[in-house]
Amino acid sequence: MALSDLLYPDNPKRRQELIHLHQELLDCMSTNFRATNELAGVLNEHLGCTITHIQMRESSTVKANCDIIIQAMSEIQRQVQKIDSDMKEKLEPVLYQKLYDIKEPELEKIAIAHKVFSILLGEATSTAGMVAIKLLGSNLITLTVSKLVSLLAQIGASVLGGISITILGLGIEMILHAILGAVEKNQLLAAVRSYEKHLAEFKAASEKYQRAIREVTSLVRQQVQ
Repeated sequence: MALSDLLYPDNPKRRQELIHLHQELLDCMSTNFRATNELAGVLNEHLGCTITHIQMRESSTVKANCDIIIQAMSEIQRQVQKIDSDMKEKLEPVLYQKLYDIKEPELEKIAIAHKVFSILLGEATSTAGMVAIKLLGSNLITLTVSKLVSLLAQIGASVLGGISITILGLGIEMILHAILGAVEKNQLLAAVRSYEKHLAEFKAASEKYQRAIREVTSLVRQQVQ
């Protein structure tokens, strides 16, 4: 009996579902790596940040790659929080409050932020204030990134987090063999079902994250044109 039959004895059609889960995860993670690097590039170029670009490690495990993204996102959070602290330090309280007042015109907020960055950086790009306001005034950092970091940690801690990404090209039997070495057979189906739930949440959170980054980068491109 094939290993996949041990996993889904009553439903042969589901034998390929696990490999599809892994492929979906790989595709989603790869897109998140690219999006994170794109955001890091904008922050480095316009706001004086020093965020290192990241790269997927195909010879490493799912968890190891989750940890790479988590570290990069945590650094983005840290540096954006520093930007907020710099704003608060350099601005009068009334002006600082304007940055977060939804009633204030966005152009005025951008002008205030740009003035701060001109002081901090010596010479700020024309888009510096716009990028700062877009990041500080949105939920990209406070909610979207935090949610994605939490889901990445859950995926990394799951039973499939220990599987090497390179196994993806080796077929369903090799993947199942690797997983069966990690857990008891009677625990496997529950673990995979739990993983399916994590992946669904991860994909939804990733789409929000990538959409928010596209909004920032598209504004930057419009300024350059």
